[in-house]
Amino acid sequence: MAQQFSDENLKNRLTSEQYHVLREKGTEVPGTGKLLYNTENGMYVCPVCGNELFASSTKFESTMPGLVGWPSFCDAANSNAIELKEDNSNGVHRTEVVCKTCGSHLGHLFDDAGSPNGKHYCINSAALEFKKQA
Repeated sequence: MAQQFSDENLKNRLTSEQYHVLREKGTEVPGTGKLLYNTENGMYVCPVCGNELFASSTKFESTMPGLVGWPSFCDAANSNAIELKEDNSNGVHRTEVVCKTCGSHLGHLFDDAGSPNGKHYCINSAALEFKKQA
């Protein structure tokens, strides 16, 4: 069951872009995310609850048309990291990726033959914080 966080608390803790993406299911402008080109070793975590979402070892550079411009991952950190939900918004059928702990919107999952395992988690930088491995 997802943890609950008050809107007031989150509006005070998050940037307006983070709040828009994480709580209003927004999308950042492609190519603008602060973690898009990050190549350091570590863990990508949820800015709302700190849940470990994606390991840096699963990040890859996408070449799939329409999905370039956001951090791409081929797998979640563990089985408790994310939840997948059917998303039919904007007249398009997609699979939404949300944080399993707090329910925050992260991005979408796509099939991608260019991914190491055929899965492409297209995730907003604004929906991630990076914890560098010591």
